[in-house]
Amino acid sequence: MARALGLVAAGACVLALVVAWVSYRLLRNVIRMWTDLKPVPSIGVAYPLLGHALQLKTSAVEFFCQVIGYTDEFRNAPLLKVWLGPLPFLFLYHAETVEPVLNNSLHMDKAYSYKFLHPWLGTGLLTSTGNKWRSRRKLLTPTFHFSILNDFLEVMNEQAEVLVDRLDDHAGKKPFNCFSHITLCALDIICETAMGKKIYAQSNQDSEYVHSVYRMSDLISKRQRKPWYWPDFAFHYFGDGKEHNHCLKILHTFTESVIREREVYGYHDMESDSESKLGKKKRRAFLDMLLKTTDEDGNKLTHQDIREEVDTFMFEGHDTTAAGMNWAIHLLGAHPEIQRKVQQELYEVFGDSDRPINNEDLKKLRYLECVIKEALRIFPSVPFFARTICEDTHINGYKVPKGVNVIILTYALHRDPRFFPEPEEFRPERFLPENTAGRNPYCYIPFSAGLRNCIGQRFALMEEKVILASILRSFNIVSCQKRDDLKPHGDLVLRPEQGIWITLEKRHR
Repeated sequence: MARALGLVAAGACVLALVVAWVSYRLLRNVIRMWTDLKPVPSIGVAYPLLGHALQLKTSAVEFFCQVIGYTDEFRNAPLLKVWLGPLPFLFLYHAETVEPVLNNSLHMDKAYSYKFLHPWLGTGLLTSTGNKWRSRRKLLTPTFHFSILNDFLEVMNEQAEVLVDRLDDHAGKKPFNCFSHITLCALDIICETAMGKKIYAQSNQDSEYVHSVYRMSDLISKRQRKPWYWPDFAFHYFGDGKEHNHCLKILHTFTESVIREREVYGYHDMESDSESKLGKKKRRAFLDMLLKTTDEDGNKLTHQDIREEVDTFMFEGHDTTAAGMNWAIHLLGAHPEIQRKVQQELYEVFGDSDRPINNEDLKKLRYLECVIKEALRIFPSVPFFARTICEDTHINGYKVPKGVNVIILTYALHRDPRFFPEPEEFRPERFLPENTAGRNPYCYIPFSAGLRNCIGQRFALMEEKVILASILRSFNIVSCQKRDDLKPHGDLVLRPEQGIWITLEKRHR
């Protein structure tokens, strides 16, 4: 008995020593970062353990306005410091501070807050780091080849036609919120192109999947802002853990069922490069390519690997694009003179025809592309993203120690008056070739930049062109909200609090 008690006591001593050692290392690291970052301007007084967390607003809209307010207040500050719990974050919103991070292969790890995406997206292309990210990026890049994107164009045209039919029900009538219409169209497109499955979301507007994507984004964003919910046990027992798990089950059940279905029925029958019995080439889907992709050693992706990438592409490939199109619709509806210029360009390309859009047409829609880029400048779909500094470095003359998280505030970066005079004005001409020559490439990064830029940006721009062109060929848009009414909130994706309200007038060809 005495021997057993002695062993327990010894074990308790060892455990206490381990806890003390870990605590000492963590505390020493925090003190080191606190000392190194002391010269950096701060948003206010940081308290032990909580940092600035108590000063930050809790609602998504108020929090986003508060952060953007800080960047306005400290527009000329070289860097801006915020402590969330024991972790320091640096806000970067100048091209010269963003470039050293995004253009450096050493600082490619996503920030600590991305770990809260892992239960949903695993460690796919968005959230993975190090060698896994490098090998996965190399493996997936060929799946976004322009020839494959051309196959997706047919799907985009078909779903755009469905959308136009849906919007036609509102033409000449009272104002309506178009946000869900655009989102469901984007979901139909991504499901068919990513997974080869039609889900008819535009015909079923109460999509459980869409609701779960939005709710999951909100839950993750709220958790990121509240350090006391960072530990898993605290989040699951005292936070929104139960609802998080419910949404997670819906999201994973959906993708799992499609993957299994494609493995059993779609993949084995796929004729990716040959003609089918009907004389028409079978459509390739992103999932089909994942199922047959192999690495340099001939190894296929595991089922878990495939689900990670499908979940990632489903989230990033519909939510961000849908938001971008909705913001563009508002801006076009609020600026009829710019809308008329786009419609004139469309008439020059299509005349009075209602034929589908082909790849050559897309190349000719240069002014529409400028409109899309300017809309993404004012309302970037991803308003901020974060990285971890992986070794001691200097940014704009300040020492930044290893382990610090930096938040790149795309929304504020795109409003730098040095590069975009009168930044709140909607001026698509900013992106004409003669006006972009010589502009710092890191002052405008709606799809990030550097090695970890968005692999799907050509897909997104193609989709936005097809959908917006289809709408503007059929309707005149009038926005029913002023800029102040929009109240954007930046969870994982930038959205307006009350949607996008418009009226439509049918155009006569």
